[in-house]
Amino acid sequence: MKNKKKLSLWEAYLTKEIGIEFKACLYFFAFLFYYCVYKIVCGVYDASILHMTEMIFTCYIICYLQVYLFRNFDEADKLKGREIAGLVVCTALYIAVSYFGKWFDQNIAVTLGFMAYILLVYFCVILIYRTKRKIDDKNLNDDLKLFQAEHKK
Repeated sequence: MKNKKKLSLWEAYLTKEIGIEFKACLYFFAFLFYYCVYKIVCGVYDASILHMTEMIFTCYIICYLQVYLFRNFDEADKLKGREIAGLVVCTALYIAVSYFGKWFDQNIAVTLGFMAYILLVYFCVILIYRTKRKIDDKNLNDDLKLFQAEHKK
């Protein structure tokens, strides 16, 4: 019994870590896209390795905050107090790092555009997770009905 509990704790930890890894990569890709569009619009066709490094580390740190401090708000069924606070704090952190890291050359308009883009990305991710949950629920219910039908025989 003790091994099963340890295994389930390990599995729970691993599940969270895989989720954080997935989110960090997802957000990094989305933010890198915005960054690259900005660079291309400015006529620059090179991306700073330093900026990309800052982006990925920032994504990992903020994803840990999302999961462990703000109840995984982008996967929440409903956005309530702590989830909304998480959305605001995490967006503010991304904006602060982007501004002081000079990802967008401290251009206020582009940084505010980035803020709007982050909120759009969060909205899309929330919708994706909500849709995935509905599909998973439907599949589980279908499997349960099939199981029940087979065991009634």
